[in-house]
Amino acid sequence: MRPIRPGDRGPAVTEIRSVLTGLDLLTSGTQPGGDEFDAEIERAVRAFQQSRGLSVDGRVGAETWRALDAARWRLGARTLYHAVPEPLTGEDVRSLQERLLEMGYDVGRADAIYGIRTSRAVAQFQREMGLLPDGSCGPHTMGALRRLGRKVVGGRPQWLRESDAIRQAGPTLVGRTVVIDPGHGGTDPGVVVPDGPLRWTEADLVHDLASRLEGRLAAAGVRVQLTRGPASGSCLPDVERAQLANSLGADVFISLHADGHANPAAEGVATYHYGTDNGVTSATGERLAGLVQREIVARTGLRDCRTHAKSWELLRLTRMPAVRVEVGYLTSPADRGRLVDPRFRDRVVEAIVAAVQRMYFPIERDVPTGSIDVSELRAAIAANRVGTAEQGLIRRAG
Repeated sequence: MRPIRPGDRGPAVTEIRSVLTGLDLLTSGTQPGGDEFDAEIERAVRAFQQSRGLSVDGRVGAETWRALDAARWRLGARTLYHAVPEPLTGEDVRSLQERLLEMGYDVGRADAIYGIRTSRAVAQFQREMGLLPDGSCGPHTMGALRRLGRKVVGGRPQWLRESDAIRQAGPTLVGRTVVIDPGHGGTDPGVVVPDGPLRWTEADLVHDLASRLEGRLAAAGVRVQLTRGPASGSCLPDVERAQLANSLGADVFISLHADGHANPAAEGVATYHYGTDNGVTSATGERLAGLVQREIVARTGLRDCRTHAKSWELLRLTRMPAVRVEVGYLTSPADRGRLVDPRFRDRVVEAIVAAVQRMYFPIERDVPTGSIDVSELRAAIAANRVGTAEQGLIRRAG
């Protein structure tokens, strides 16, 4: 959908005003000219986007529209249950998931989708409270939730679950599945910057970066899948990119972008992971984002714009550790000069590979930032293959 922006009029703007009023972000929904996207609505949209961990641009694009539609539902306003094939979605579902996570129940990610994992967590809560364990959240279950506080005091139960899963997976990269998502593509070039006779596009640069990353990870024994080719005819929505990663059973999801800003002085690298304004986060995604950020800064010298929690659909709907990396600003002459250099892109790739490897190291066995030689990972997988072949020869000779 075309983003709805300041100056637009129509029923959609009236609907946006109504939702924002219901969220107490606007004082009145019946003002004269209520179908105009005015400055007041823009400020309210920005406040809504900020509170939901979305990109704050004051416009209502597809993702913000879906978030506004989900925000209509308050926890307790309807009975929640696991519906097939179209599960219930909404802000009430996310609130329930976050509450259950705080109490120590395993719902996976607070993705605002009432799926089977959420239903099982509700059923477990119901059994412990002496209620009928049907996995639906109606008035009786809501009453029990209101009476009961946090089940886990101190610590982060979701962090413990995710960390234990990584620990049990072992430290090697061999056999992992990594989905690499070069942003934009097709008819959407992303940030476009003319540079003399040349024209640099975000889509082309990040696809080249993704291809280099694919090669490095494959050399380390990783199964790699890209979400698009170099000249895709269409740009996959973020929801479909997340669904692709889930369908492949990916262990890690890495989305690559370059940023842009009206101010050419804006520069640096930033990395994003899933997280909400209530402090619920993907623990391993948060750790991976920190590792990627530190490795890139150390190996490239890009300005450190730090890591940030966001609830973008691309991060919220993926079931594995997922990060989005904004590798510099194409609109910055300094960053652009680096990004168009193939040797610089190789250093970025080495940083990301090192970060993925470090994520699988136990925390107590982690190594200093910038110390992993990515070429050694290739040597290790080659040595492992030679060793396996030798063992086969020995068995056949025996």
